[in-house]
Amino acid sequence: MKPAGPRGSGVAGQLYLFEDSLAARLEALGLREVERVVLHSNQTVMLSWNRKVLRIHRGYGFAPEDVLKAIVRFLNPRIPRAARRLAEREFLGFPVHAFAAPTRPRSRRRARPEDLRQVHRLRLRWTELNAEFFGGVLREIPIRISSRMRSRLGELSVDPKSGRPQEISIGRRHLLRHPWSEIEHTLLHEMVHQWQAESGLKVDHGPTFRRKAREVGVHPGARRTISPADASRISA
Repeated sequence: MKPAGPRGSGVAGQLYLFEDSLAARLEALGLREVERVVLHSNQTVMLSWNRKVLRIHRGYGFAPEDVLKAIVRFLNPRIPRAARRLAEREFLGFPVHAFAAPTRPRSRRRARPEDLRQVHRLRLRWTELNAEFFGGVLREIPIRISSRMRSRLGELSVDPKSGRPQEISIGRRHLLRHPWSEIEHTLLHEMVHQWQAESGLKVDHGPTFRRKAREVGVHPGARRTISPADASRISA
């Protein structure tokens, strides 16, 4: 039976059906312990899960079965760590944006006047740290203050296609509540991620990050989200 209604028929209608059935396809492939699947078109975060809710890019509704199997393997906590990393690389390699473009471009908010002094101070310190710990080789990228960060201290944004770092964000709450020494620590943490990206390394909190973090005096503890190239957003 062909689908009725505004979704049409033929190839386009078939693609819509794939999207609509994504949750059922994942369940049929062995997905467990997830009560609800929510589709989104976020530009950077491909999937995230919390409290039995899986949020996943709608572009995976058009993925072949082997890509969906990789997602199921990655979400299985009983799978060995090495196998989960292989599965992660496999599903992140699928071009979701070719099938479901972002619904809204990422907004750019104008900096508050009171932020300008802090941004200038952060920029000066970034230049000093770049020279001291990275030989001055890191590219200049924008630094901004984010009012959206509630639990994160800082964040490096990376272009999902090229893997190049785009900007460093520092949380406004972090700036207001913590001493400058902790702000510098967060900035240096994100600079280590920038160094990873510009060196062609995987941007994460794995062994490479931990070695470099110890080298520059940064505490390696952090958390991350899943994104293209493993690091569209890496958070402290």
